[in-house]
Amino acid sequence: MGPTASGKTALACELATHLALDLVSVDSALVYRGLDIGAAKPDAATLARHPHRLIDIREPTQAYSAADFCGDALAAMREISAAGRVPLLVGGTGLYFRALAQGLARLPDADPQLRAQLAAEATAKGWPLLHARLLRLDPVAGARIGPNDAQRIQRALEVIELSGKPLSQLQDGALERPPFRILKLALLPAARGLLHARIAARVDAMLAAGLVDEARRLRALPGWDADLPAMRAVGYRQAWPYLAGACDLATFRERVVFATRQFAKRQFTWLRGELDARPLDPDASALPDHAAAIIAAFLGPCRGAVGEL
Repeated sequence: MGPTASGKTALACELATHLALDLVSVDSALVYRGLDIGAAKPDAATLARHPHRLIDIREPTQAYSAADFCGDALAAMREISAAGRVPLLVGGTGLYFRALAQGLARLPDADPQLRAQLAAEATAKGWPLLHARLLRLDPVAGARIGPNDAQRIQRALEVIELSGKPLSQLQDGALERPPFRILKLALLPAARGLLHARIAARVDAMLAAGLVDEARRLRALPGWDADLPAMRAVGYRQAWPYLAGACDLATFRERVVFATRQFAKRQFTWLRGELDARPLDPDASALPDHAAAIIAAFLGPCRGAVGEL
């Protein structure tokens, strides 16, 4: 785990070179096909050497939830363990990590017809009005969810309609936890200035690689909507005003850098709550060896010890 631009992918690939590890992506943007440059997706050469599960498994117009991730990740982890190897999950989506480690409540499956009805109503009346309905039906969930958070409002109302119970009540019930022992490694840069410099350099590299053209192509997809979960990813969200002519390229760059730094700050805040995570400095020269030693000690003499209990 770690904030954006902290070197998670590079370390994971280095570890997979020397240990019997198979990689599983934990990134809410990398699940989408076509979100390559702006999502900092590993390039084709990297993926050829070190395949990542759960990359490019959805179209940008499709929804993908934490529950979807948990089901897909657990299936991948079981397959990897059954093959005698160890799953290494790598990414920056804290919600996915937490849902997998702590478990999710049993919720009804998505209903495409009901979702379409809610989306049509939101188009006609606005998401704040549907949020007001959520506040009446489930004040606890409504207080947690913002009035313009379309995806979560839609899901909460869907759950209420399908189950007849408030989402918050279902979420407070028994949780399904994964049948694995888990070692958490958190890349936490000691010098924020170095991370900020890497963020700026990454944004410049994305622009040079064609981020604007990629965003323009995504914007032209059938069914595209600025409120789609995929389109709210940092980099793409800031591209829409630029593509509409509302700002110049320099302003667009500044907004992406600022938003990425704010995202990294939120990731730091979340990681500070992961009290059982082993912190690692990504700028330490002996980082790969240190991380490998921690993993080896965790696995112990019997590699199978990491598998299902």
